[in-house]
Amino acid sequence: MRRHLSFIVSFVFGLAIVFAMTVFTVDQRQWAIVIQLGEIKEVITEPGLAFKWPLIQNVLLFDKRILTYESPEPESFVTAEKKPVLVDSYIKWRIIDVRQYFISVSGDEELARTRLSQTVNSDLREEFGKRTVHDVISGERDKIMSEVQRKADADMRNIGVQIVDVRLKRVELPAEVSESVYRRMESERKRVANELRSQGSADAEKIRADADKQREVIIAEAYRDAQKTKGEGDAKSSAIYAQAFGRNPEFYSFYRSLEAYRNSFKSKSDVLVVEPNSEFFKYLKNSGKGGK
Repeated sequence: MRRHLSFIVSFVFGLAIVFAMTVFTVDQRQWAIVIQLGEIKEVITEPGLAFKWPLIQNVLLFDKRILTYESPEPESFVTAEKKPVLVDSYIKWRIIDVRQYFISVSGDEELARTRLSQTVNSDLREEFGKRTVHDVISGERDKIMSEVQRKADADMRNIGVQIVDVRLKRVELPAEVSESVYRRMESERKRVANELRSQGSADAEKIRADADKQREVIIAEAYRDAQKTKGEGDAKSSAIYAQAFGRNPEFYSFYRSLEAYRNSFKSKSDVLVVEPNSEFFKYLKNSGKGGK
């Protein structure tokens, strides 16, 4: 009885081991390939339970998610001006055809990364060689990334890989080149500043000349108007005097004489030498007669 029980337990245990070696699970984030004697027997793209022959078949699992490859060290590229630049970049990629991927790189992710790096570096070298330092640093950076991603994706699809994105994290000049470039940039900025100053000085002189011209015109017009007003006033005054003189010439002559006396004898120290018979004393002489 014990012998039968041991046999049953061993049989059940053996069945469990065989079942465990037969059944495997595919995660929704994975591809699965069933390999038999080095050949692909089945490609599993859907998640769930799957089966294989134990001992003679193996299962390889590959990640479906987007993966990242980042260059360990900055790469040196040469621009159209024959100036070196240091570039830090990274690549976003994923497997889209697991069968082709396995055939091309034997499922070796490290080998796939090497192919990625070589392809992208070659495309970057080509794009950088077409552009100046200014273009690769700021002017056409987005265009470079887009063009490299397009070219690399077309090439890497041959091994079942899609290039999702190529990004340039940092583009900078080597230390030995930076100083000369900065000096050139500084001289260029100074040249532009001098041009702007010269233009500003010319505009300022033009504005000042225009303002001086307008001032002269305004002063001339004001003087003209003042003289015109003064002339009109003098004419009006003369007309009034003439009218008053015409109405009573004797009173007008008397009034003018009083004005002359007032102006002549403003101070006690004033001395006036005239003949006694002078017309100047006409009204002084007559004042006595009027008093009598």
